[in-house]
Amino acid sequence: TSECEKYACCPLPPYLEDSGCVTEEDDNAGRPLRDVCFHLLKLYSDRSYELDQLLDPRSVTSDPLDFRLSWHLWEVLRALNYSHLSQQSWGVLNTSYAAQLESEGLWEWAVFVMLHEPDTQ
Repeated sequence: TSECEKYACCPLPPYLEDSGCVTEEDDNAGRPLRDVCFHLLKLYSDRSYELDQLLDPRSVTSDPLDFRLSWHLWEVLRALNYSHLSQQSWGVLNTSYAAQLESEGLWEWAVFVMLHEPDTQ
């Protein structure tokens, strides 16, 4: 309430934990930035929780172009029958991670990632 102060900080990603209680805003959607564990708990309590927030790389790392954990997490969620990620978001996740792997010289793994592309065209 306006009369009381917060008694705990928001669940921030690990790279922001030591910065104290901050309200980091997402530039694209205006949503506050939260830790990936927080999003997983929300998904557990509500199976229709938005997966875009959960799979945002900034919920894990300060590098917004590091899709390693996001891609692998999405593959685990797909195996658990979560399927409410839009095809566009799924495509962006696949191509971004493949590009990241290719830039590291791991083109064989980039091909493997692209084999998971939902749009065969």
